[in-house]
Amino acid sequence: MPDPAAPAGPADPVFAEPTAAAVPPSGDRSDKTRQSFVDGADRSAGESPSPAAATLPPELADAARTLFGDRLDLAAAYAELLATDGVVRGLIGPRETPRLWDRHLLNCAAMAERIPEGASVIDVGSGAGLPGLVLAIARPDLTVTLVEPLARRTSFLIEAVQHLGLTRSVRVFRGRAEEAATGSRDREPLSADIVTARAVAALDRLAAWCLPLAVPGGRLVALKGASAAAEIAEHAAAVARLGGGEPELHRCGAGVIDPPATVIEVVRERVVGPARKKGPKRSRGGRRRGSQGRDR
Repeated sequence: MPDPAAPAGPADPVFAEPTAAAVPPSGDRSDKTRQSFVDGADRSAGESPSPAAATLPPELADAARTLFGDRLDLAAAYAELLATDGVVRGLIGPRETPRLWDRHLLNCAAMAERIPEGASVIDVGSGAGLPGLVLAIARPDLTVTLVEPLARRTSFLIEAVQHLGLTRSVRVFRGRAEEAATGSRDREPLSADIVTARAVAALDRLAAWCLPLAVPGGRLVALKGASAAAEIAEHAAAVARLGGGEPELHRCGAGVIDPPATVIEVVRERVVGPARKKGPKRSRGGRRRGSQGRDR
């Protein structure tokens, strides 16, 4: 269960911190027509969130114990947060709550088999914490950075990390993947052994955002759906131009969950710099075309 005594650790000013303005009370439904990050369902149906919706179905108990081990209670506490506060804040659609375990938590936890022991992980477009928070729960050996640009989502993520006692291994960065990768005058660029993503974008755009966050030789591990093989065929050339190796398709959790989770994996083989902007062409005499008369 969550450890309320877990130390919060030093606050890093470049990472998101909750503020009174950014954290709406749990009962605030003023934005109830906004869409869910997970499935596009809105909250206008007026369904009241209930902790009971997060109950682990008996038929999934063995799979959950296999994937979460002695941290199953922590996973259950996170499922309850998703089914209550996550629904109220529009991060999870109400119709998704009966499927939290099979469609979301177990699928995300199955990805852990593609992540080496002690790895650093950056989760891009983390939303409600899928898969980043699930991986942090299932694998206490990992250090995880959740990258999310929207304030209401980062507020939920920070509170979830604190509530679950994961402040020693998880941090939340408010910003886009490009901002995380480039850094700033006051902050070094972020990088990690593994970069994860779920339901964020097609593979070409995903590689453009995520590969710069992976260390050379690191990997993008993206949870995908039925179109994964088609995405690989369509976007393999674009991935190569971005410095990635040949995308590989993996089925995770085979024999544990049915169907297994579908994952696309890409190794960052080369560091590719930003495209250089083309300047104005020069004529043979050395003068820029179109510049006649401008230096008089």
